[in-house]
Amino acid sequence: MDIIVTGGAGFIGSHLVDRLLADGHEVVVVDGFDSFYPRALKEANLASALQNPRCRLVELDIRDAARVKALVSQARPDAIVHLAARAGVRPSIEDPGLYADVNVRGTVVWLEAACQIEPRPRFVHASSSSVYGDRRDAPFRETDSVDLPISPYAATKKACELLAHVFHHLHGLPVTGLRFFTAYGPRNRPDLAIAKFTRLIDRGEPVPMFGDGSSRRDYTYVGDIVDGIVRAVDRCRDHHLYNLGNSNPVELSGLIAAIAAALGKEPIIERLPEQPGDVHLTYADIGRATSELGYAPRTPLAEGLARYVAWYRAARPDRA
Repeated sequence: MDIIVTGGAGFIGSHLVDRLLADGHEVVVVDGFDSFYPRALKEANLASALQNPRCRLVELDIRDAARVKALVSQARPDAIVHLAARAGVRPSIEDPGLYADVNVRGTVVWLEAACQIEPRPRFVHASSSSVYGDRRDAPFRETDSVDLPISPYAATKKACELLAHVFHHLHGLPVTGLRFFTAYGPRNRPDLAIAKFTRLIDRGEPVPMFGDGSSRRDYTYVGDIVDGIVRAVDRCRDHHLYNLGNSNPVELSGLIAAIAAALGKEPIIERLPEQPGDVHLTYADIGRATSELGYAPRTPLAEGLARYVAWYRAARPDRA
């Protein structure tokens, strides 16, 4: 297939690009190289993929409607995997307008572009576990209400889910939304907890632990996430939503201990108050993804962290 991947130079996107190339597909990577984290890291993510003649990079802002429509019209992809977004719960609180503009308007631009060609491409887009809000009842199911997000980022992701359904209903666009649950692994974004904690523990610096350490996240290895994306692309028909998680939440204190064990070092804990926008629990019910996509995460946290630490020691992204 011919596939466009937006956000293809990012953490999950670059792993997906590598997988699609390995599976024999033609891939157009779209990325705006946003300054959210250093461009050099994203370029390193794509270094291997761009040596493949079946991969090309197009640098553009996902809100640039004219260029997006021209690209889609010229490429006529079989599928679009829309991963590009302004990321981060806490930064979204500081600049909600930017998040709404990039995430919501940017997604509409791509939905409109997809609907200008025939046959309609499969449209698979990234949502987030954050749409479930701050809940204590678990696990989270796709049929649960997602009417109470607690951050602008989460609200934008819910808005994109609703808009994707509208374009399916009005234009017959095959759409699949994927709610990712805390992906981690090699190339992890440097602002995310596992990357940040690894750097701090390795340097012998204090690790900030917000709250009492009892908050839990459903950490999901990036290879398992990518396998779910590929399965969703293969089976994208009509309109669907799936959780892609590990279905095994881990306490924050336990995560810090596990990273320290993978590094072979003792962590120094700095206890801090809880932060606005943070949820206490994420926990994916993956029954629908398992039965309809054959999704089956295989990477335990200890194994995934060992792979991440091995990559970290080889790449040292903190020195970029």
